[in-house]
Amino acid sequence: MSSLESLDVAGKRIFLRCDLNVPIKDGVIGDDGRIRASLPTIEFLLSAGASLVIGAHLGRPKGEVKPELSLAPVAIRLCELLGKPVTFAGENVEEQAAGLLPGEILLLENLRFNAAETSKDEAERSTFAQHLASLAQGYVGDGFGAVHRKHASVFDLPALLPHAPGFLVSAEVEVLKKLTQNPVRPYGVILGGAKVSDKIGVISNLLDKVNVMAIGGGMVFTFLAAQGKNIGKSMVETESIPVVKDLIARAQSLGVDLRLPTDIVTAPAFSADSPATVVSVDAIGDDQMGLDIGPDSAKDFAQAISTCATVFWNGPMGVFEFPAFAHGTKVVAEALTHVSGISVVGGGDSAAAVRSLGFADSDFGYISTGGGASLEYLEGKALPGLTALGI
Repeated sequence: MSSLESLDVAGKRIFLRCDLNVPIKDGVIGDDGRIRASLPTIEFLLSAGASLVIGAHLGRPKGEVKPELSLAPVAIRLCELLGKPVTFAGENVEEQAAGLLPGEILLLENLRFNAAETSKDEAERSTFAQHLASLAQGYVGDGFGAVHRKHASVFDLPALLPHAPGFLVSAEVEVLKKLTQNPVRPYGVILGGAKVSDKIGVISNLLDKVNVMAIGGGMVFTFLAAQGKNIGKSMVETESIPVVKDLIARAQSLGVDLRLPTDIVTAPAFSADSPATVVSVDAIGDDQMGLDIGPDSAKDFAQAISTCATVFWNGPMGVFEFPAFAHGTKVVAEALTHVSGISVVGGGDSAAAVRSLGFADSDFGYISTGGGASLEYLEGKALPGLTALGI
């Protein structure tokens, strides 16, 4: 694997694949964390005398041009953060790229507006990758949030140009290695989020590596249902119950401290102003749905975290966007800020949650930019974007 420092970039146009997939509503960026995470690599390349053609995606336009998924607001924010001009690509991309001088930046429009970017047809992806390669003389992969995708700009393009990983991708991999290769113990993992089916692989792969595993969020109700508890109108993935039963039994046989909530914050409807009630997990009403772990459970999870030297957290404990159901997530986040060893917040909704609840990135050991990519790495899967970079 070549390093960013060893790549010859002076006086050259470099195609930089970033992850700029930030939440945008009505043209306003809600969380610029992923843009900020790209800055060290961008600034290094510019200082080394390169010009940059930056490629990224936003959302899932599925090959269609959707104005609400344009990267135009990102160009403006990137310009503000760098304190220098960022040109947003127009129709004459080839001319714009060819005219770049050292230190200048061209941000391409959402790569996924072109169906070939995400195509499962290798020939289609290859043709698009060759077009992108014609815009530059080197490639840097720094979009960690997309490295689990076999997409043209992530997987096919690096093979066509001298390439290296950016600082963000290198840092992400280094942190994930600490979570999978001889982690400092005690090792705790907290998992939340909506769907247990999204997390079964990572739970299964980490069970024989962790000392403590705590489960919250919407996915916990499939665990509670697997224990025969009534979960009312709470979300459940019935088809996953047999697998969850096996995971519970396996945790017990391995001696893993598997912690599930003992109390739940329920409400009659999924609404910010729906009346919240704290009940035991054995007393969820038929007309109620669970929207957060209860205060006793939050305190219990925090206590479990406090004993750990390594902690990985992915997925909020409840509907943190609604103040009445944000307590569990806030307590867990607060506990992570006091971990004496390494605390890793695993991207996606978790990163958005801690920022929206008033925490700073510096409060944690590391905030990952890649929710899905982090989880697939922790599942033990080979990630196409890392393979392409020789990692």
